Amino acid sequence: MVGKTGIGKSATGNTILGHNCFKSKFSAKSMTDECSKAYAEVDGQKVAVIDTPGLSDTRWAQDKTHKDIIQCISYSSPGPHVFLVVVRLGRFTEEEKQTVQKIQEMFGQDADKYSMVLFTYGDLLKNTTIEEFMKGSPDLQELVARCNGQYHVFNNDLENRSQVTELLKKIRTIVQKNGGSHYTNEMFQEAERAIEEEKQRILKEKEEQIRKEKEEMEMNLRAEYEERLRNIVEKFRAKREKEENSRVEMERTSELKRSKEIKGDEEQRDNEGTEEGRKEKKGKESKSEEKIKREKEQKEKEINEKKDKELKKEQEKMLEEQQKEQNELDNKKETVARQEGEKKNL
Repeated sequence: MVGKTGIGKSATGNTILGHNCFKSKFSAKSMTDECSKAYAEVDGQKVAVIDTPGLSDTRWAQDKTHKDIIQCISYSSPGPHVFLVVVRLGRFTEEEKQTVQKIQEMFGQDADKYSMVLFTYGDLLKNTTIEEFMKGSPDLQELVARCNGQYHVFNNDLENRSQVTELLKKIRTIVQKNGGSHYTNEMFQEAERAIEEEKQRILKEKEEQIRKEKEEMEMNLRAEYEERLRNIVEKFRAKREKEENSRVEMERTSELKRSKEIKGDEEQRDNEGTEEGRKEKKGKESKSEEKIKREKEQKEKEINEKKDKELKKEQEKMLEEQQKEQNELDNKKETVARQEGEKKNL
């Protein structure tokens, strides 16, 4: 018997065997925390029933539940003739649907021909037939179709033996249909291999996805870093060009001013017309040219020193920006690596 926690598997086993072999009471949590097996003679036939823990029991890890199911297969050696997929009548919830899917995945497709759906709490149907009830649930119809089209209804009344007789009759039909064979350990191992292959496929897909996301993130980070670096360089070049244009314009203005001053002095001396004036003019011109030259050299020196200082300052600023960008890139790479590790652990 397999199914969700708290749907009456243990009570169903007791009803089949005709006495209380398994712990059973009305409770929200499973009374069965490990596989158990019980025997009885029913309608002249020896019957063995194996009760299993609920597959949705949150008290146990999935690995423990899986190990318990493996133990159940060994309990039924050489193998069960039928799996009773126990479903409680009522709304077929998403949790119950996922539990049934988990059962079918765990035992593989080979288990389908050895399966039957057993509905519990049959008294809830009242005046409705099980067929009418299933018409309202395509998911239940699909489940029954996968389980040989076989189903049965229990109300878990120990005194009602007719429902047990009818169940055993349906089970014998399944056994005859399968030529008297049973679900084998080899079939279970094949199902486990299929599950493992699917896990590896999913893991490989996740790893590939993580790799692509990491490459894309690194590429985006590198592009962002290079773009910001280009912007810094362009700003620096524009500033230098502006300063150079300003310097050239200032020198041109200064030269024009000096030329006008020299021309004015020349005109004044020409008007004087004396030899002494011409000599004085020539001496002043020479001194003026030397002064202009010295002033020009001093100005160029000051400008060059200023440019060198600004260049050094800009270079230091660029280095700081580059270091900041590199630190951000390293931090993002560390974040990506940590996220990759967390995804792999998942």
